[in-house]
Parts: sequence; C-alpha cells; structure tokens
Amino acid sequence: MSVEPDLAHYVTAHQAVKAELPGSALNWLDDARCDALGRFCELGFPTSRDEDWKYTRLTALQKRQFQPPRSAAADLDSEMLAELHIADLDCHRLVFVDGRFEQSLSSTEGVEEGITVLPLSAALNAVPDAVQHHFGKCASLATRGFSALNTAFSGEGAYVHLKTGATLGRPLFLLFASTGQQTDLMTHPRIVVAAEANSKAVIIEKYAALGDAIYLNNPVTEIDLGVDAEIDHYKLQEESHKAFHIATLEVRQARGSRFISHLVSLGGQLVRSDINSDLGEHALCELNGLYMATGRQHMDFHTRIDHSMPNGTSKEYYKGVLDGRSRGVFNGRVYVHPDAQKTDAEQSNKNLLLSRHAEIDTKPQLEIYADDVKCAHGATVGQLDDNMIFYLRSRGIDEAAARGLLTYGFASDVLDAMSLTAVKEGLRDQLIEWLPNAEQVRELVK
Repeated sequence: MSVEPDLAHYVTAHQAVKAELPGSALNWLDDARCDALGRFCELGFPTSRDEDWKYTRLTALQKRQFQPPRSAAADLDSEMLAELHIADLDCHRLVFVDGRFEQSLSSTEGVEEGITVLPLSAALNAVPDAVQHHFGKCASLATRGFSALNTAFSGEGAYVHLKTGATLGRPLFLLFASTGQQTDLMTHPRIVVAAEANSKAVIIEKYAALGDAIYLNNPVTEIDLGVDAEIDHYKLQEESHKAFHIATLEVRQARGSRFISHLVSLGGQLVRSDINSDLGEHALCELNGLYMATGRQHMDFHTRIDHSMPNGTSKEYYKGVLDGRSRGVFNGRVYVHPDAQKTDAEQSNKNLLLSRHAEIDTKPQLEIYADDVKCAHGATVGQLDDNMIFYLRSRGIDEAAARGLLTYGFASDVLDAMSLTAVKEGLRDQLIEWLPNAEQVRELVK
C-alpha cells in the first residue's frame, strides 16, 4: 500500500508499538486497529478542500513527528496533578497521565451494583467480550480520519457499562493530564459508555496540562444510550496553549433517552471538536458550549444532530469569546429525516469579538425533510456595547473593569445550565482568571 509521506510516520509508529498496546492478543481488536490504520492512510489528513475543514488548516500539525507514549512512566508530581482536580467534587475518578492509567491517583470504590467502571486497558483483560460488543458501535471511521487514527492506536481510556435501571450515585471524573516530559507526544484516549435502559450517570472529561508543551491529544468518546437512559456529559478542555486537541464525540440515543452535553474550551493552539448525535423517538439532546480564545488560538466546533424518528427534541446553545488574533469556527447542523415528524429543534450561536483582529466563521444549518416540525436557528457576532461601557463608567467603574464585567456576563450564562455546583463554580473562577483585569472583576461579581 502506497502511503503519503506525512502519513508514513504514523504507520512506522504503529508498527513499533503494536505489540505493546493493551489487548494486542485479542484478534478482533488487532483486526480493528489494522483496518483503521489502513482507513486513515486512505483518508489522510483533511484539507481546506473538505467542506467541514474549510476554515481549519492542519499544516502545523502535519509538520510534527508525534510519538506514542514511551514505555517508561512519567515522573509524577502529585501536588501539581492534584491542582487539576475539581475542588469540592465528590466523585469516582480515573486519572491518566501522558496516555497511561495511574492507579495510585484513581479511585472507584463504592460503584453501585450493575455498573462497571474500568480503565479501558483493564477492561480489555477483564471483560473483553463486553468491550468488543460496544467498541466502535457509535464511532464512524468511514469519513473521519482522526477517529480512524484513534482506533489504530487505541488501548487506553475508559470503559463504562450501566446495566438496566442502574444509577451511578456519584459523578465519574476522567482526568487526562499531559506533563510535557515527552517531546511531541501523541495520545489517543478511547472512552466507551454503554447505558442500558433506564440507567443514569454523570460523566466528566477533563483534558489539562502541567506545562506549555507541544503534543497531540486525539480522544474519541462513544456513548450508547438505551431506552429512557440519561447521561449528563461534561467536557473541560484546558490543554497547553501549544497543544493540538482533535476530539470526536459520537452519541446514539434510543427512544426516550436524554443526553445533556456541556463543553467548555479554553486551551489549545488548534482545537477541533466534532459532536454527533442520532436521536430515537421522544429522545432529548441538549448541547451547551462555551469557547474562549486569545492570542493565535484556533477553535473549531462542528455538531450534527440527526432527528431520525418522530417527536425528538434538540436544543443547542453555543457562545464564543474571541480576543487577540484568535479565530473561531462554528458549524452546527440539524438534520430532520423524512419520518421525523413533530421534531422540535432549536439552535443558537452567539459570539463576542474583543479585538478587531479576532475572527469567527459561524454557520448554523437546518436540513428539514419532514413537514410537521418546529425548528429555529440563528447566529450573532458583535462587540461589547459602548453604551453599557459608558453606563458602568458613569457608576465609577473604570473602562478595563467595565469591559471585563460585560465579557463575564456574556459568557457566564452558559454555565448556568450546569447542575454540578463544583464544576460550575470552578469554571466561573477560571472564566474570571481568563480576563486581563481578573481581580477587579472578581470583586464586582461577588
């Protein structure tokens, strides 16, 4: 097979670590990895000729020679890693450092009967047949090269299985930390969640860095919801400002299921997030997102909600704050299939530009092939209101603080939809710290 020069490195890297990957003795997984690598080589990296990547160029990523994790574990700084946890959050916890599971930093004691929570590497040993049944059930490799690349190198991440009627009493916190100790590290976390009928769980993914290293994080999350199952999903992206974060979330929703997503993106040099959900009858999907970029950060968000059956409801609410020479991309598509009568779909994307050099390309889309539906969508792009700044200044607040307070007000309402107080309050603090005049704003919002 002929391989393009910028892809050959990944083939060589795969050959070098293939035998060391968790579950390498499982024939089905070995076949899946090899097939995925072949598919990645066929697809290659997306280019601006691909409509979904029109505004996002991967030249800087393609120039790097990313390497899988070395066999030697990273030197752990427990105190610094502890700072990446969410304060006051009572949770089960799986911690991964530079692509490797860290048992000493993890805790899943007290998980209820009927629920399996394991690092993927352990699940491949303990329950390989169950993993096989759910692995790749939602993630599509047909047109997504980065998902194929993830599958080729997959072996670590999380496996969560909730049996019928089971409820996870405490949130599950999945922390993926990068130490920067390995140059040009690439990691491919795979998170597989299978929620059977009437089961419930709250799952938090956090991606964060201890330093400002260059690395590639390419996670894929698959969530399969049974009849009337409920998953609240949080994703907190706080990578190094030199990192590449390319993520895919695939959700399949059976009848009456409920999926709520909260995404907050603050870090990364180049960030791409794809979220895709397919709704069954009477299913509910809510996507809430906040992205804040500065400097030369580039953040790209693509969502697709497929209403395949009647009486589905989807609500999407994304906000962006862009400063410096940063660039944002939002493309949200709601696709209403011919049989999806009585669909109720709403979509909104609002953006605040703090600099004349910042850019946003926003494209909310509705494709409707049913005639009895209620659908709406819209997008806005603007700057801070000069009248509001003048009003605050007339009340004794200086201009910098006034601008910060208005920015905080614009962004913080996305957090109001979050039910986890510890996550919400932690993010409010981070939102304030993101502002150049944080201390003044903190005093004003008390």
